Amino acid sequence: MKTLIFITILIVTVSSEIKRYSFPDDFLFGAATASYQIEGAWNVDGKIPSIWDTASHRNPSSVVDGTTGDDAGMSYYYYEKDIQALKDIGFKVYRFSIAWTRMLTKTNQVNQKGIDYYNKLIDRLKEEGIEPMVTIYHWDLPQYLQDLGGWTNPRIVKYFEIFADLAFKSFGDRVKEWITFNEPSVFCDEGYGWASHAPEIRTDKNIGNYLCTHHVLLAHASAYRMYKEKYFPSQQGKVGICLNSGFNYPYNSTVTQETVDKAVNFYLGRFANAIFTEEGDYPKIMRDAINEKSKNEGRRWSRLPHFTTAQIESLKGSADFLAINYYSSNFVVPFDLLPGWDPAGSDNEIWGFHDPTIWKRAKSVWLYQVPDGLRDLLIWIKDHYNNPLVYITENGWSDEPMTIDDYDRIEYLNLHLKALSQAIDASCNVKAYTVWSLIDNFEWMRGYTERFGIYAINFTDPERQRIPKKSVALFKDLMQNMYVEIDEN
Repeated sequence: MKTLIFITILIVTVSSEIKRYSFPDDFLFGAATASYQIEGAWNVDGKIPSIWDTASHRNPSSVVDGTTGDDAGMSYYYYEKDIQALKDIGFKVYRFSIAWTRMLTKTNQVNQKGIDYYNKLIDRLKEEGIEPMVTIYHWDLPQYLQDLGGWTNPRIVKYFEIFADLAFKSFGDRVKEWITFNEPSVFCDEGYGWASHAPEIRTDKNIGNYLCTHHVLLAHASAYRMYKEKYFPSQQGKVGICLNSGFNYPYNSTVTQETVDKAVNFYLGRFANAIFTEEGDYPKIMRDAINEKSKNEGRRWSRLPHFTTAQIESLKGSADFLAINYYSSNFVVPFDLLPGWDPAGSDNEIWGFHDPTIWKRAKSVWLYQVPDGLRDLLIWIKDHYNNPLVYITENGWSDEPMTIDDYDRIEYLNLHLKALSQAIDASCNVKAYTVWSLIDNFEWMRGYTERFGIYAINFTDPERQRIPKKSVALFKDLMQNMYVEIDEN
């Protein structure tokens, strides 16, 4: 007698739901870089030292791998390779910065070789149909100006106006998108408050960084008004400012929307409020808090400087667009919900933090994958600043050196492009996106230990070959189709 055994095979099918997130046909995609991080040639053809040359040379141990930006990607010599990389993808815009130290001498005389370099770069970009978006200041202040106090000296406003005037005069016939400053909150706080970036100045109680903030805002407004009066009639360009920000999410149900708004106002609003609202000043909640704290500290005046009536009028509306660098976001909780917490070191009395159990972390300790924060930040900007024209000028992911199969970067970028598409669908006035970064570069105090490029560079290669990573294919597809497809499951 035979026993029959029946085996039932259960097949479970996991359905896949692919969703498409589109961009307008006239939306501009491109890539971004910064002069000190890619150019190299730190002391040739008349270039004078910057604060980053000084910081990395004077104390190599302050950079984690002991390196400098002396050579970096050698774009001063190999800019054609950068242009070819942009062209191969099909990018339509290239955001780069010009080095103050390459264009002007200590006596404010023009260094023609520096002008010639940027003229060659701009001309070649235009020949390839790539629009230059130029950042005038991306952290590399001339060292001789730092010796006079740098961004804490009110005279810096006039020095910056001279530099901006030269840039507009030299390149404005071809450059139609100008950014005065890149991420002033970073170079003010870390450069003049915490001594964690060049020029490595430490001040207590947010004094140096607030002086820096104040003079950056005045320098921006001065350059903007000068451009509008002197150059706009013939050049017809736009001038904006680049601010970095994440969004802030309440840690739990006890954290109010008021706390969220306060956190954004103290960070993004510190620079944006004076330019993009009718107040022409720092956010009132910030002004009131610091004035009161300064009084309680026994000071004769507030740690947060005051603008004159004329300066307020000059600041109001002094940007044609807002450039946003977005990388990550935070949870926030006010100090009064943290028993025993000492709020003395923070003027906003809010603690911001990440949760690694929820968000994936990049190589950089500060960078977590929070794509919804980009959408929510853009909606916040729309609602609070009357929906200004916005460009996303940095967004990127860091990983280990020579990671060619950069699948984590692809995931990060896809999810953020999705969030950007959602923001546009929510009527946010966003018109451009430039990924950070075109090539691997000198990542400030992290040296070459963290890589953001979509093109890899082996920095021991004297030719500095640009090697496409997998993420290059993502952007090639995007440029052809103007959408990304996301598996929602």
